[in-house]
Amino acid sequence: MRWQTTRFDVDLTRPQVMGIVNVTPDSFSDGGRHVDTRGALRHCEQLIKDGADILDIGGESTRPGSPAVPLEQELARVVPLVAEAVRLGVPVSVDTYKPEVMQAVLDLGADIVNDIWALRQPGAAGIVAAHPRCGVCLMHMHRDPQTMQATPMEEDVVPSVLYFLERSAQELQALGVEKARIVLDYGIGFGKTVEQNFALLARQPELLALGYPLLAGWSRKSSIGSVTGLPVHERMAPSVAAAVLAVERGARVVRVHDVRDTVAALAVWSAMRQQDTGAAISP
Repeated sequence: MRWQTTRFDVDLTRPQVMGIVNVTPDSFSDGGRHVDTRGALRHCEQLIKDGADILDIGGESTRPGSPAVPLEQELARVVPLVAEAVRLGVPVSVDTYKPEVMQAVLDLGADIVNDIWALRQPGAAGIVAAHPRCGVCLMHMHRDPQTMQATPMEEDVVPSVLYFLERSAQELQALGVEKARIVLDYGIGFGKTVEQNFALLARQPELLALGYPLLAGWSRKSSIGSVTGLPVHERMAPSVAAAVLAVERGARVVRVHDVRDTVAALAVWSAMRQQDTGAAISP
């Protein structure tokens, strides 16, 4: 299984670790740490040294209740960094829902559009469809970042998430986007309760039955804080555990803050899996 992107065909037979690069002052976990291009680029380089397979750059916080960022401000945050990051030798994803930002970063050579709105903003799907190769991640979100946790979804969310993701992917393919370019994200923390988030993790095989690779973004989320009682900056260990559980249940990409520790944990998981299947362990 491969994920076709602008410059890379990403091999998903091995789980891919996507390192988070927030160029924002107010992201829930690392807001304000990498707001200037030079510091953010150093962070990108460190994530690659730590083992990141993909970089995911974002210029607008999507934590619950966060305000929207004006277009020009997001462009000013993201474009200079993407222009440098595409030289680092790994796929570059940009976390945005604005079609103007998508176009700008794709023009610079970005590889993946990672959209919490699943290309529902006017013009967004057309930008991706017009590009010959870029990868895309379509995420499920209930309502919007300002209201999603004020009135989360009710009861069993898996059928609704399944329907939404399948329809979104099919609509994009109808515009001419090859299936190999599409990855799905069930949207942990985006309008779901703690119980619903863990139900989605437990029932990932049902989502995989749609026939698309899954991306899981559990890193430092509030659901992890709810079950552990830990503040956001002490959630590394349980975040790593959630990433491994997601991979064990079939996720092909995990989006994380703590790259080095996640890579190490997945190495242990891989060694165990190879023993289970009788394959030799690579050095």
